[in-house]
Amino acid sequence: MIKYVKTIDNISEYQCGELPTTAEKLDAPVTTEDMMKKSTPISIALCLIMFLTMFIKTFMSKSMVIFPPMVLGGLFLGFLLIIIHEWLHAIVYPKKANVTIGKLKGKMVFVALASYPLKRNRFIFMCLLPFLLGIIPLMLFILSSPQETVFNGLMFGMACMGMVSPFPDVYNVILVLKQTRKTDKIMFYGDDLYRIS
Repeated sequence: MIKYVKTIDNISEYQCGELPTTAEKLDAPVTTEDMMKKSTPISIALCLIMFLTMFIKTFMSKSMVIFPPMVLGGLFLGFLLIIIHEWLHAIVYPKKANVTIGKLKGKMVFVALASYPLKRNRFIFMCLLPFLLGIIPLMLFILSSPQETVFNGLMFGMACMGMVSPFPDVYNVILVLKQTRKTDKIMFYGDDLYRIS
C-alpha cells in the first residue's frame, strides 16, 4: 500500500518492519549527509555523461542545439517530477508492503520509505527504475532535430534532473552488489540497509 505524507520528521518511524533474526547490517553511511558526500562522485559522473551528450550533439550539428532559458524550464519540470521519481520506487514493492512517500522535514528532499525484504534483483530494479525520468527525455533530446532548440533545451533540462537525481540510489546498488549474494533479500530498517540470507 502506497501512502503520501506531507512532511516526514524521522525516517526510522516509517522503516520499522519485521527484521528477521538472520538479517545482517550492510556497511553503509550512517547519516543522509554522509550518504550524499560518499555518493557525490556518482553525481559528477552522471553530470559528465550529460555534458558529453550535449557536446557531441552540438559538435555534430555545428550549431547551437538548445535555447538556454528552456534548460532552466526543463530543470524545473524535472524537479516537479521528483514525486514521480519516488512513486517509481514505490510501485516495485508488492501490494502488501507499506510504502510512504513524502518530503523530509526542513529539506528539499523527497523520499519513498519502506521496510520490506525484496529479492536482490528486485531491490536493484526498485533503486534504478526512476532513471526512466532521465532516459526518456535524453533519448528525445538525442533523436530530435538540432533546429528544435526550444524542445531540445526543455528535454535536456529534464534529462539532467532525471539522470542525476538518482545518484544516491546508484550508491545503494553499489553497496548491495559489493556486500550481498544473488540469493539474498535486501531490506531497509530504520536508517540502515540489511541483507537477509
